[in-house]
Amino acid sequence: MHAFDYAEFTDRNLGFINADEQARLRAARVLVIGVGGMGGAAVQALARMGVGALTLADIDTFEVSNLNRQVFATLDTVGQDKAQATAAALRRINPGLELQVLGREWASRLDELLATHPVVVNGMDDIAMGVRLYRAAARHGATVIDAYTSPLPSVIVVGPGDPRPEQRLGYPTLGVRPDDFDDAMLRACFEREVEYVMVHSSSARHIDLGVAKALIAGTRKRMSFAPMVIATGNLMAFEVAKQLLGRRPAADARGYFFNPWTMRVERPYPAPVAAVRRWLVRRFMARLMND
Repeated sequence: MHAFDYAEFTDRNLGFINADEQARLRAARVLVIGVGGMGGAAVQALARMGVGALTLADIDTFEVSNLNRQVFATLDTVGQDKAQATAAALRRINPGLELQVLGREWASRLDELLATHPVVVNGMDDIAMGVRLYRAAARHGATVIDAYTSPLPSVIVVGPGDPRPEQRLGYPTLGVRPDDFDDAMLRACFEREVEYVMVHSSSARHIDLGVAKALIAGTRKRMSFAPMVIATGNLMAFEVAKQLLGRRPAADARGYFFNPWTMRVERPYPAPVAAVRRWLVRRFMARLMND
């Protein structure tokens, strides 16, 4: 076994960041909820950049279907608890990393966690728990780094004073207690997010519309593609680094999309343009679902 030395481990970071910034990363603590696709890629980047303490939360185990895009999914980890298996892999990268691993209990400890974790990566695809997270983050002044349900890499940064996604996208959950959320309400939330993605990005040009129809109808799981998922996780890690180092973030609460097919960054449209595009998207989605 080679002796681990943090200075040697992070030496090649210097030049991208300076020594004082590296010390700030080492002193930082980040909460990552969901360590599968995007969350797993993000947490790997955070560990390798030298963040000193990570709290990992996940309720799932690795499956064979995860092998196509989740960085800690291997034939050896299939069947293992995602958070525990991820933590074990991270300890082999950085033995000095302070790790806290949580399962289902993370939700009941959310207020406690947000009191000590000012930056959170949301790697979940659970809308109801995402709403809970954002509401709690507003109470505690935490910043949430997230991404859209999109076939293009995307990232959003929701700071303490920013509108929550349920406000900005018009979720029907607004003002409703989480215990009173129902399936129809959550389906409508998902559709609002899909609509936003369609309005503000060129996503529709890069997906199979038949698969998209099944996804919207709830008869198919979300599409995932390794370059898209891993790129998104790395974009999220960059935004975490900016928050920890006090650098101006490129993303905001509206987010942006990166299109690797065209090599373009796609930013949300101004309100008048978005209104026209939203009308067109709603007509398109209505025809798609009725065909």
